[in-house]
Amino acid sequence: MLARVGVILSGCGYLDGAEITEAVSILIALDRRGAEIVCMAPDIAQAGVVDHLTGKLEGKAEGGGRRVLAESARIARGKVLDLANVKEVDLDALVLPGGFGAAKNLSTFAVDGANCKVDPQVERILKEMYRAKKPIGLACIAPVIAARIFGRQGAIPKVTIGTDKATADAIESMGGQHVNTEPAGVCVDEANLLVTTPCYMNDVGAWVVYQGAEKMVEEVLRLAQAR
Repeated sequence: MLARVGVILSGCGYLDGAEITEAVSILIALDRRGAEIVCMAPDIAQAGVVDHLTGKLEGKAEGGGRRVLAESARIARGKVLDLANVKEVDLDALVLPGGFGAAKNLSTFAVDGANCKVDPQVERILKEMYRAKKPIGLACIAPVIAARIFGRQGAIPKVTIGTDKATADAIESMGGQHVNTEPAGVCVDEANLLVTTPCYMNDVGAWVVYQGAEKMVEEVLRLAQAR
């Protein structure tokens, strides 16, 4: 049976949503291996809107009316589910691309750092997957979400965001264990079934990002098949 892999998107565009190259790299890597892809996103207001040409914030409160689910549909070609309607039993594995959407929409890490909150639906599905012993892959900044959720449970999640010291320190303060890796490297936490890769947490090109995504997907599917 094909592995059913959920991909949680956080909007569209790296400054206020999901990082598009990371998301597409993950989708290609999954499709290449024959996985059944289930894209999803929380149906919540976007935290803000950033002009990707100037890098300036355009809209603050409620993202100028933009919704994370609707924006995520741009990447998923319209085939995206409301995360509230997806349960652990629907999936064999879960993957989260990075981008500031992971730190602004899926969590408040961009504002609150180690004291961040995680969107309730995101926290719910990650906890469900964890309890069911189903693997979770996280790219770029998204590993901070795993650190926040599972660190509070005392699981000591082992993750990587590359070598950025400030983010690594935040992960450690949330109860996680950070592991430095090369730009296209992965960290596999066999005990907690977590697979992480830095992607654009480093100053790299799209090819390096894709290689990291490929390795992460490969390990996530390996863990899913080993269940």
